[in-house]
Amino acid sequence: MSYEFIAYADRDMLVMDLANQLAGDLRSALRHEDRVAFAVPGGTSPGPVFDDLCAADLDWARVDVMLTDERWVPESSERSNTRLLRERLLTDRAAAARMLPLHDPDRSLEEATAALANQIAPVLPLAVLLLGMGEDRHTASLFPGADRLGEALSAQAPTLVPMRAPGAPEPRVTLSAPVLDGALRKHVLIFGDAKRASLESARGMPSSEAPINAVLTEAKVHWAP
Repeated sequence: MSYEFIAYADRDMLVMDLANQLAGDLRSALRHEDRVAFAVPGGTSPGPVFDDLCAADLDWARVDVMLTDERWVPESSERSNTRLLRERLLTDRAAAARMLPLHDPDRSLEEATAALANQIAPVLPLAVLLLGMGEDRHTASLFPGADRLGEALSAQAPTLVPMRAPGAPEPRVTLSAPVLDGALRKHVLIFGDAKRASLESARGMPSSEAPINAVLTEAKVHWAP
């Protein structure tokens, strides 16, 4: 497994540089394709990157934006990644992008998954991907010990997989490992010494124990203390 590790002196420098790299990757992809797909995580870490990226001067109207994973909660919930995306990325110039949903308020998780996947499949492969990672080495909602992790890691995995995991209070839906790993440009954002240590300790571990390993090949990992 080979990936590029980029260490920054502080988080502000990381945020500015990563936003610029993501915008550059999207512009490059748009030179070759009519439309491009861009997948991003929720959580607290990417918010400042979104705040910079949303103002990037590119043809956002040709960008399909989606989440890498979502908690099955109403968009009004503070834990909704969809809410985060609408408030911090799909604004300014990026308001022109098309969002592909990863939640359906009118159906259960299992009932909605196939229909949501049918909207995403036609825009694959992802042109640009941003991921985070937890200290337990999970990424998206690929958690060690999750009920359908094996299915989500399989080479024959569907586009989307419902997921329930110990320590995750809500059911979730996640892009599968093959979809994430198939992105043409991959970036991983991590902050702090604990996550850096977790990433380093993941080397050589099976993806079932360190799901981040399923998506790291040829990725750029951006880290700041």
